Amino acid sequence: MNKLGNREISISIIILFSISLILIPLEAYADEVNVVSIGLDETVIVTATNNSENEIKTFRVWLGEEFNFKSFKTEKGWIGEKNQQGVIIFTSSETVKPNELVKFGLKTDKINPIINWKALDQENKIIDTGIVKLSKLSKVNQNLNIELNENYNNNGISIFSESTFRVIPDKPNPGSTIRITGDQFAASQKFDFYMDAEKIGNFITNSKGHFITTMQIPNIEKENSVDFKIIGYDQIEKKLSVKLGENENRIIVDKNIRLEIKGMPDTAYQGDVLEINGIGIPGKSITIEIINPEKITISSRITLIDEIGNWKLLEPINIPLNAVFGEYSVTVSDGRTQVLKKINIETNKVIIINPEKIKFDEGELIKFSGTVMPNIPLELILEDGLGNEMASDIIEVLDSGIVEFEYQTTENEDVEGTWTLIATQNKDKEFIYVGYNVSPVIPVGIKLDKTNYKSTETAVISLAGEPSEKISLIIITPSGSVLGKDVVIELKLNGRENYNLDLSGYVSGMYTAVIKKGGSENSENFSVGLVAGSGEIKSEITQTEYKQGEQILLLGSTANANSLMIVTLIDPNGKEIKSLEIASNSKGIFSEKRLKIPSTGEIGLWQINIKSGSNLDKIEFSVFPIIVKGMTVKATEEVKVGNLLEIDILTSHKTSIIIEISDMNENIVQKMTCNTTKEFKCETFWSVPKDTIPGTYTIKAYDPINSDETTFEIIMK
Repeated sequence: MNKLGNREISISIIILFSISLILIPLEAYADEVNVVSIGLDETVIVTATNNSENEIKTFRVWLGEEFNFKSFKTEKGWIGEKNQQGVIIFTSSETVKPNELVKFGLKTDKINPIINWKALDQENKIIDTGIVKLSKLSKVNQNLNIELNENYNNNGISIFSESTFRVIPDKPNPGSTIRITGDQFAASQKFDFYMDAEKIGNFITNSKGHFITTMQIPNIEKENSVDFKIIGYDQIEKKLSVKLGENENRIIVDKNIRLEIKGMPDTAYQGDVLEINGIGIPGKSITIEIINPEKITISSRITLIDEIGNWKLLEPINIPLNAVFGEYSVTVSDGRTQVLKKINIETNKVIIINPEKIKFDEGELIKFSGTVMPNIPLELILEDGLGNEMASDIIEVLDSGIVEFEYQTTENEDVEGTWTLIATQNKDKEFIYVGYNVSPVIPVGIKLDKTNYKSTETAVISLAGEPSEKISLIIITPSGSVLGKDVVIELKLNGRENYNLDLSGYVSGMYTAVIKKGGSENSENFSVGLVAGSGEIKSEITQTEYKQGEQILLLGSTANANSLMIVTLIDPNGKEIKSLEIASNSKGIFSEKRLKIPSTGEIGLWQINIKSGSNLDKIEFSVFPIIVKGMTVKATEEVKVGNLLEIDILTSHKTSIIIEISDMNENIVQKMTCNTTKEFKCETFWSVPKDTIPGTYTIKAYDPINSDETTFEIIMK
């Protein structure tokens, strides 16, 4: 990277900053913010004067085609950073208030650049934007001792009552270089310049009595005012009292400061934001590059080390939600020293499920697969683009943690659009998107940090979607009205943002946070001010018997309105399948339809517990298997002569079943009966006689309604 040298910075930037204070702008392209630029060779000073009623927080500059920035310099308190698009973003903790100005030093790779600029306020809204052309300046000679043969004519009065001069900056530091400019002095005369009693240089006015020059003031240990004096050949003098800057604010460049990177962890995750900073030699520009595991440079930034040796990225590094996993290299270089640090990008998700492909055609089988936490139930809900539930299940996850889910689409019936698979395991929830007959468009996901809040708390609403997109947030009150105005939120470059919702003044009840983007929306319910202690709970379900995979509708009421309750679904083994936090409304009524029997759920007596403080209500119901046909018979595929044959029968109702076993010639060799249990099961055994002829045998089972049969082999011992 090419950088301004210390000498070049000290001459070009100081000269240009000084000149910019006394020039009248030649061209301006905006009204709210007046911007001019002046230049010397490849060095440019941009001056922005705030004529608006807003405060400038950020100032951005970029060049036209075929021009590039080489480096930049800011006023004290400002920091700058060059992004991948070649835009330099300047910002400060102190804003530029109306009628104030700010200056930036730039160096380009070519002379006479056309500079585009944009000024933004504290809310990142544009105040003004425009283009500024460079005003060329001839070089100003530095102060030198003037020889006697130089062209000047000391005669007449040298200094008049209207003669004026000024020192730039108006509060210089001891030992620094200053610029002095003056008007209405005697023409073409030589003058001496003093600081108190010490002569520090001289100069010659032009034919109009004007001068502009530079001087270096002594490096004295003094913080009070000094007198700068201009004295003519006739000993007439003009005096200006100036207070010097404080010594502790002077920049002392330590060449031994080691370049370092700070603020970067060893491991980060998709969606994280990295605030990278460090230390280095003051005044130097540094380049930060990030290379992914595939050896591709994905980010390149330029920033400046401030006067005390600290640097930081103006805009943090946003790790995309689709970032490649693996080891990344972060390199920081100041042109002389290079520092390398490694960082691993991993996933912090416990639910990792992906579709077989991102777009499915009409009539295709939509498949998902992935891994989740083992031995914990997983709820899956597939919704179409209109939010209709197309399929759902609660899966009993095995030790491997591997899960699969599929849905057979129906051509000309299912609605095309972006479909969403909602996967929930304990308190973790993930949204997986696929396109049905179209390419998917990622909607905005919403998640709250809690479901119930006190009115003194702040709700943290986490949003996820496309990078930098803008969405609207509205809050629906318990009465169904909209609370306040829509809030527009812009997602960060990583596609995420957290919005803090102040709940002060919220009355007790159930609320809904709704996010909108274009014609789509998503929502999440939350409650404020609800407490456990409902009084008597009365609850019921719409059926007394359910099949595997069926959804349950829970209805009920509480003696006390706006009460918080915990609903728990428990299987016959006492295992908790799902737990929900719900609330009754202002009339004490509640309903819940998020309970569902897993497709592989246990057969038997299930239970729902509804608890609020010390108040508890229980509901019991039976779960039966899904019977594709009225009766199913299963038996051991192979049995030896003299051993027991196990026979299992499952039917659709409680009944008495007749069982017949026939040999190869369809002769019945055994007949027995079996009564089903309350789960409609029948389990029995047949002891194979020792004199039975080996071969293929048939089991036939039937009742007055249904029948089924299967075969098995009898072999010799």
